[in-house]
Amino acid sequence: MGMSVGGGGGEDKPMGEMNTTPLIDVMLVLLIMFIITIPIQTHATKLDLPPPTNLPNDIKPDFNQVNIDFLNEIYWNDQPVTIEQLEVYLKQIGAIQPAASQPELRLKPDQLARYEIVNRVMAVAQQAGIQKMGFVGNEAYQ
Repeated sequence: MGMSVGGGGGEDKPMGEMNTTPLIDVMLVLLIMFIITIPIQTHATKLDLPPPTNLPNDIKPDFNQVNIDFLNEIYWNDQPVTIEQLEVYLKQIGAIQPAASQPELRLKPDQLARYEIVNRVMAVAQQAGIQKMGFVGNEAYQ
């Protein structure tokens, strides 16, 4: 039982296949070099933070609360007021300079209050120059 390796007399023919091992080695070396030389990308977001203050953390800022009940009555710190009186109060707060020292205005409308009344109060606050305004009781609308 004999085995024939190669074809009869084909040893002097040129080889038609290219040796790809050195090419793969060079490509791997180049890939590693590129990976090493790529700069590390840092994702940074520029934030303008407020300057540090010497106030202790347990001091809470002053605030004024405007409530609007289901009868569309407006209350300033639990005292009933008209829209004109509210405008006077808000203009006094808006005149405080610098604006960062203004007390916060907290608006708490009832879920049955008319949108027009709430919108009017917010417009008066904006026209008065109120810089800090928050909404209280939004969890009732979920």
